[in-house]
Parts: sequence; structure tokens; C-alpha cells
Amino acid sequence: MESGYHITSFREFWPYYVSEHQCTGTRVLHFIGSSLGLICLLAAILTRRWWLVLVGLVAGYGFAWFSHFFIEHNRPATFRYPLWSFIADWRMWLLTLRGEMKEEVRRVMNIT
Repeated sequence: MESGYHITSFREFWPYYVSEHQCTGTRVLHFIGSSLGLICLLAAILTRRWWLVLVGLVAGYGFAWFSHFFIEHNRPATFRYPLWSFIADWRMWLLTLRGEMKEEVRRVMNIT
């Protein structure tokens, strides 16, 4: 994506997001981080230890950002599109859980 170009809808954002997550390792680390974040959120609600929410955010974004900097070698979409990136993270998490994300990458990138 060109630096002067601005995405104006989630429908337009999703292919960009997928293109930034082509490496399997990146997607695996996102899945681990998001899952840890979700576990921390549930633990915080159940135990009323609200500091666990912060731990979950650090875990979720830590795994994701590490994967972008050291596996994918790109800049996390969160920096430019935080809300759409958050939504897309959970869409990717669900597709990964269902075993459909690899095919989604192929579809979006037109890889056969």
C-alpha cells in the first residue's frame, strides 16, 4: 500500500490486512497472542483481578508485533488502522480456529 493512500472501509482494509499476514509464522503468533489475551480477559472477569487485562493486551500485541518485525518484516497495521486491525485480528483468529485462514490468504492474494 502506498504511503499516501488511505483506506476508507473495512471491506477495503481486509485484503490489505491479509497481505500483511502472508507468513504462517505470523498468523500462528497472532493466534497465540490473541488466545492468551482472551484467556487473560476471561480470568480478569472471573477473578476481578483487572490487571490481567493489561497482561492480556501485552501478550496479544507482543506476539503480534514480534511476528511483524521479525517474521513478516513489515509494520503492524495497528499503527495506522487500530480499530480495523483489532476487528481483523479477531476475524483472522476465527478463520484460523476453523482452519480456513490459509485458504483465505490464497484467495486474497490470488495464489493457486
